[in-house]
Amino acid sequence: MDPDGFAADLARKPDVLGRLAERLAAGNPWADVVPAGTSRVVLLGMGSSAYAGGVAAARMRARGLVAVSELASTRLLPDWGEGTLIVATSATGGSVETLDALDRLPAGVATVALTNTAGSAITQRCGAVVELTAEPEVGGVACRSYQHTLALLMALECQLAGADTAGLAAAVTKAAAASAHLLDTEVHWRPPAGDLLLGPAGTHLAAPAHRFCSAQQGALMLREGPRRGAVGCETGDWSHVDVYLTKTTDYRLLVFAGSEWEEQMAEWTTLRGTTVVGVGGTAAGAQVEVRYPGDDDDDVRLLTEVLVPELVAARAWQAQN
Repeated sequence: MDPDGFAADLARKPDVLGRLAERLAAGNPWADVVPAGTSRVVLLGMGSSAYAGGVAAARMRARGLVAVSELASTRLLPDWGEGTLIVATSATGGSVETLDALDRLPAGVATVALTNTAGSAITQRCGAVVELTAEPEVGGVACRSYQHTLALLMALECQLAGADTAGLAAAVTKAAAASAHLLDTEVHWRPPAGDLLLGPAGTHLAAPAHRFCSAQQGALMLREGPRRGAVGCETGDWSHVDVYLTKTTDYRLLVFAGSEWEEQMAEWTTLRGTTVVGVGGTAAGAQVEVRYPGDDDDDVRLLTEVLVPELVAARAWQAQN
């Protein structure tokens, strides 16, 4: 793992994401992969792959589809029989837990590998492959591959729902432009945001349930790169599980905007003088707000917003070396 390589990977997000938008505009990568008669979907993965899968499965269920996301390490894999599609996600193609899960699947299921590494072990274990095309991540951190995992699972949602990918391609194009904006303006927003977020008691990130993966992934980037304590929380659940720490610690909170439960959270953060940074919208009590084009669109937010904690993590990591 390399901090300068990680920063370079982030800098290439707009270009690589733009090429993914072109791919999606040309057609759905799942069109020739999803078997006819598929009625249930199981998404398997670990870490970033599992974070993306959790939100992707929830989106599918919201459209009336039968879908779940499971950690590949579970011993309780769904046994749904024929008509089930298993999507095993691993950017490297070598996640041992995911490979093990593929060996434990019930009979009669179809398998697809979603990976960034052609010819990897996971491609040999599955009946079909969809490539992430996030290009090699020289920093050793799953950043572009996480973003592409989200986009391609959204494309799977389109395929299962009988929708085309034109709208998704447009959202990915906007996310590429939004990412470019954040990179171009980093010198203005990142130093004050980073100073506020990187506290002595760690960093906390909150996101709406329908974008919960952003808080999870953002926290992982702070742990994986600069090795700083960080935790992701769902905004509504925050008032039940994280609020207590605002009373006893130097609590630093990044709020990904867009939850109807932010006002409830703000009652406590305002009362206790919590340090707050808002991303993608107005957050009550925020000392800094980071905005970008298209942040009024939830799909653009989902595909863009994690770049904020990623850049904070990258610069903190570089400063340590």
